[in-house]
Amino acid sequence: MAEKRRTGKPRRAAGSRRIAKRDLPAQAYEVRRRLAQHYPDARTALAYENPLQLLVATILSAQCTDQRVNEVTKDLFRAYRSAKDFADAPLDRLEEDIRPTGFYRNKAKAIKACCAALVERYGGEVPASMEALVELEGVGRKTAAVVLGNGFGINEGVAVDTHVRRVAWRLGLTEETNPEKIEADLIRIIPREEWTHISNRLIEHGRRLCYARKPDCPACFLNDICPSAQL
Repeated sequence: MAEKRRTGKPRRAAGSRRIAKRDLPAQAYEVRRRLAQHYPDARTALAYENPLQLLVATILSAQCTDQRVNEVTKDLFRAYRSAKDFADAPLDRLEEDIRPTGFYRNKAKAIKACCAALVERYGGEVPASMEALVELEGVGRKTAAVVLGNGFGINEGVAVDTHVRRVAWRLGLTEETNPEKIEADLIRIIPREEWTHISNRLIEHGRRLCYARKPDCPACFLNDICPSAQL
C-alpha cells in the first residue's frame, strides 16, 4: 500500500485552505457521500484469502506497490500455508522468496517473528483486536487497521497510508502530516462504521485522480469542495 513519500501538499497560502472546525462535519459528510457514490466497492488491492495472508501481504507492502506484493504472494502463499510455515522457514529462504518487495531482510525477520508469536500465543491464528496485533513484530496501527477492517470486518481504526495522508490533507479533513494525528482527526469526523470504507476510498481516489505529483483536479468530482483545488 505504500508509495515513495511524496505528500503532494500544495503550498500553504495564509488561511486559504483551512476549513473551520465548525464546518468540518459538513465537509466530511459531503466527501464521504461522493466517495461512496464513485467508489462503492473500494477495497484493499492486496490479494488474500484469509487474515494471515492479509497480515503478511500488508507487512510486505511497506515501501512497495500492492501490484508487486500480489505478484510475490501468488507463489509465496502456495509455499507457506500457515503461520508455522513462516515461523519455521529458514530465514535466507524466506528472504529470497520476498526479495522483490524490497527491504526483504527486515521484512523476513518481521514475518518470522510475527508468525512465531502467532503460533506461540494464538495457536497460529491472527487475533482480531488492535491491542493484540500491534504487539506483533512488524505490525503498527496502519497494518492492524487494514487487517481488522478488511480481514475481519472490524472498525478499530483508520489505516493511513501515503494516499490517505495526501488526499485527506488536500480535502481539508486534517491539517496534520503525522499518520497517527491524521487518524485521530479522521476518527473524530467519520462515523466508526465507515472507518475502513473511508480509508479504502481515499486510497482509490489517490490512485485514480488525486495523484501525488499532479492531481487531475479538472476531472475530479470533489473539486468544487476541495480547498486545495482552489489554490
